Amino acid sequence: MMEAAIAKAKSCPVDCNNIDKKFRQLVDLTEDEANFHMKQSAFLYKLAVQTMPKSLHCLSMRLTVEYFRSSFDIEQALVKKFVNPDLYHYVIFSRNILASSVVINSTVQHAKEGEKQVFHLLTDTENYFAMKLWFFRNKYGDAAVQVLNIEDLKLYNHHKVAPLHLSLPEEFHVSFRRVDKLSSTQFRTQYLSMFSHSHYLLPKIFHSLEKVVVLDDDIIVQRDLSALWNLDMGEKVNGAMQACGLKLLHLRSYLPSNTFDENSCAWTSGVNIIDLSRWRARNLTEAYQRLVQEINKEERLSRTTTLSASLLTFEGLIFALEDNWMLSGLGYNYGMDLEALKTAAVLHFDGSMKPWLELGIPKYKNFWRKFLNPQDQFLNDCNVNQ
Repeated sequence: MMEAAIAKAKSCPVDCNNIDKKFRQLVDLTEDEANFHMKQSAFLYKLAVQTMPKSLHCLSMRLTVEYFRSSFDIEQALVKKFVNPDLYHYVIFSRNILASSVVINSTVQHAKEGEKQVFHLLTDTENYFAMKLWFFRNKYGDAAVQVLNIEDLKLYNHHKVAPLHLSLPEEFHVSFRRVDKLSSTQFRTQYLSMFSHSHYLLPKIFHSLEKVVVLDDDIIVQRDLSALWNLDMGEKVNGAMQACGLKLLHLRSYLPSNTFDENSCAWTSGVNIIDLSRWRARNLTEAYQRLVQEINKEERLSRTTTLSASLLTFEGLIFALEDNWMLSGLGYNYGMDLEALKTAAVLHFDGSMKPWLELGIPKYKNFWRKFLNPQDQFLNDCNVNQ
């Protein structure tokens, strides 16, 4: 039987070239399909990160409708508090009701002097009315919350009345060669959050204040922040977390041709104590605007304009905050030490996996979600608490 089978097999002509071609076609089809799914996955991930979740859209729409149906006076008689320089003033730029609410709630819950906490929330027209109603309905101890529509502010910019648009802190992933390694293939990636164009209006918006703390809307606070106002920053203007793994020498290809110290460390936003008096004295807003114009004239990538101009504007004017003030990376790093998470004053969810998104890293979400109100009717109606 075996001999017959072998003989029959030998009698059938086999073209190895055809088999080889068939296998190559199968491999090519499989690779094409894999590339398609990889590109589709990357597109859907980017879409999920950039698109407002359905529940948050529902919340914003419901609040906006309720605002215009309400008959009570939403304007609060807290004008004196909003301009009192003896209080602790926080500034938040945000389009996200939940995120800004969590920032304020976590800050107030850990504040030793709640009555001294004043929050200025800057948003745009699209979100202004929803935020106005939300912060009227929800009380945060004895703290005061002012919601401002940045598009309604009348500020002079370049000696002309210019329309204002809200721009949020920008996040950058900077990859660079590690100069301390012998191999030229060793690269490091540094994640930075940076002030936007809107941040450089702070001295003009809050002209009666001398100091403010700027908080990004993707942070939570775990400790009283009042010590920030007692820091002796000398002649420095911006108290910030430094990222000395990234220096200006790594960014020289993005910087204009003027002189700068290559060993200056980069810094990041998240929590920043700003001396507005020294800012005004040094005309830093005008310096920033000149740098933006200079960088744009050289036709550099517009995506990096904010990064380059901000780093140069505050070169030599950064007061380095101690490491335990803020822990960053909760929006991209799965390997954070849980003990370090518990002891940091501020947790920063920088990165694309924000805690209010389905894509958020699960083990960090509870740090953020515990500052939501599970009993709020609007949150329940829009399935935000699920």
